[in-house]
Amino acid sequence: MDAPPSAPAFGAAPGDPVSETLELTDVRCALSRGLTAAGTWSLAFPAPGRLRIQAVLRGAVWLTVQGAGQPVRLEAGELAVLAGDRAYALASDPAVPAIDALPLLRASTAPFLHAGESGRDTVTIGGELELDTAAKDLLLGALPPVLHVGAATADAATACWLMEQTLRELSSDRPGASFAAGHFAPLLLLQVLRAFLSDADAGPCPPGRMRALADERIAPALRLMHSDPARPWTLAELARAAAMSRTSFAKRFKDVAGVPPLAYLRRWRMHRAEHALRRADTPLAAIAASLGYGSESAFSNAFKRTTGLSPRRYRETVRSA
Repeated sequence: MDAPPSAPAFGAAPGDPVSETLELTDVRCALSRGLTAAGTWSLAFPAPGRLRIQAVLRGAVWLTVQGAGQPVRLEAGELAVLAGDRAYALASDPAVPAIDALPLLRASTAPFLHAGESGRDTVTIGGELELDTAAKDLLLGALPPVLHVGAATADAATACWLMEQTLRELSSDRPGASFAAGHFAPLLLLQVLRAFLSDADAGPCPPGRMRALADERIAPALRLMHSDPARPWTLAELARAAAMSRTSFAKRFKDVAGVPPLAYLRRWRMHRAEHALRRADTPLAAIAASLGYGSESAFSNAFKRTTGLSPRRYRETVRSA
């Protein structure tokens, strides 16, 4: 297998809000199946309940998502991202009546299913990403029902390669297959995020972190807050970084992020705290100091106001789940 056409960057540059945000998320590939098809065919699938990526490796597929407007034609090298809350169909032609795909899925555990006549005129791969709360908060409220990523984009080429590798690993008995597939999942999520942020046709998303990450005017201020969350940033400092007046900056920031700048900073600190509490046995005093709190009690009070749980209780709850 050739190397990916456009390899994703590894490691977070200091102050890169996208990388730092993704480092606080947990994601795994919950399912990856392939479909070969020829002739006339149409398969109906229930709402997956997870973020779904459908990539076409050969031929073309028509994708129809319930309540999402006109069918979308996916050519070889293209992919679609589905928010996961709607039923959908894949077909050779959207006019062909669809049959239920679930009996086919249940009847075989093979990595590839087949539809229609004999032959492999069409080859498509579907993968579902299971997101943790942080990743859901970032993506699902902002994504349209269907995001079509064209073959000319580096994001599509890389995502198709990653999905093909994920399917190869999950369908093999090679040592370390699950480990490898698990590491492809966050890279797939990165490609979804990049595709969304660069898609001019997606339209403005609701105020929130996704829209903030895509906004070039507040980007300098975001980089400062992400690179040094412990610093007691002032509105004046952040506005100066964005080359705006305090009033204009505060309005712009709230319009795109949904919250004022300093509220965003507090929430970012709490995201980092939640990640630390889930992942390590770092003492609470050390977490507090790393986030700019003068005492463990000040940190605990701020954490409980945000999450409804004390840091100790939060750590016990997530680790026992």
